[in-house]
Amino acid sequence: MSLAIRGLGTALPANRLTQMELAEGAKRYCAEDDEQRQMIGKLYQHTEIETRHVVLQADKLRAVMKGGKAESVFFRDARGDRGPGTAQRMDRYNREALPLALESSRRALAESGLKPSEITHLVTVSCTGFAAPGVDVGLIKGLGLKPTTVRTHVGFMGCHGAINGLRAAAGYTGSDPRARVLLCCVELSSLHFYYGWNPKRMVGNALFADGSAAVVGIDTNGTDDWRVAATGSCLFPDSEFAMSWHIGDHGFDMTLSTKVPNLIQENLRPWVEQWLGESGLTLREIASWAVHPGGPKILDSVEGCLGIPKGITDVSRRVLAGHGNMSSPTVLFILNELRKANAPRPCVALGFGPGLVAEGAIFV
Repeated sequence: MSLAIRGLGTALPANRLTQMELAEGAKRYCAEDDEQRQMIGKLYQHTEIETRHVVLQADKLRAVMKGGKAESVFFRDARGDRGPGTAQRMDRYNREALPLALESSRRALAESGLKPSEITHLVTVSCTGFAAPGVDVGLIKGLGLKPTTVRTHVGFMGCHGAINGLRAAAGYTGSDPRARVLLCCVELSSLHFYYGWNPKRMVGNALFADGSAAVVGIDTNGTDDWRVAATGSCLFPDSEFAMSWHIGDHGFDMTLSTKVPNLIQENLRPWVEQWLGESGLTLREIASWAVHPGGPKILDSVEGCLGIPKGITDVSRRVLAGHGNMSSPTVLFILNELRKANAPRPCVALGFGPGLVAEGAIFV
């Protein structure tokens, strides 16, 4: 496996809302009584998220919260309304995803020093929207990539999708040292906001946000860039109930069990120790960690079961606080901060997705 990160770019929607503003919106569109409104307020506060970026217009939500007229299919007043249908949500995805993907990709290309015409392979990652032709074709045209660019899409793999994308990219560069790969993750999780009261769905409403991140990768060629040395995957036993992501009539239905932290606590360490050992490493030798912040309890569980100092996940917590859980791009946001800070290596990136599956990547 051989993939060196030559450029990494991130992008966020212009609309930024505080977590408490979003909590007030959730109370309006989800709660049926004062007790439920109080529960939503506490839930949003306990996420440790301060702000989130979303493609939905912040000004329209604020206007509705002040008693103004709803001017969007996403901000409606009818009680019991389940919100826009899936087709309406996908229409919004098709309009909003490509501009974000283009922005992050241009930044990654600029940092890499490569011209768009030098890219040979394109890997796209998304679990929050689908269309064909889609973001991949839009990136080829919008960036000016060659029409012969080889395309691969990683779809519906959730929060660890970026690691799956890095594995695919490393496969290309490892098999052909001339390969120049652009990996782009883009997620618009806010489009799948759940309307109405369902306690199992409120956690997703409270956590997820929108964003994009892109990587330009090449064969190592002896550079000092952050390099993907290995990746690994582990399906936890009897865990299918813990996290699910299904296409429904009113968006994609996300369910998160309160037992996810317990499953991580019980299953993560034995696999990580075995996986690191295959690369001649131990837990004590890992100098920094890029742990996907599915939520504060996820980070607490990872720290506890792996025995790593709490401060080592501070970057993950800062990304969670400032941006929320953006699904697949989030790990790349964390890696970007670690790279900028010249964090020590080896570094391990971890993400968790439906299955329940843990995915990891070692950077040296």
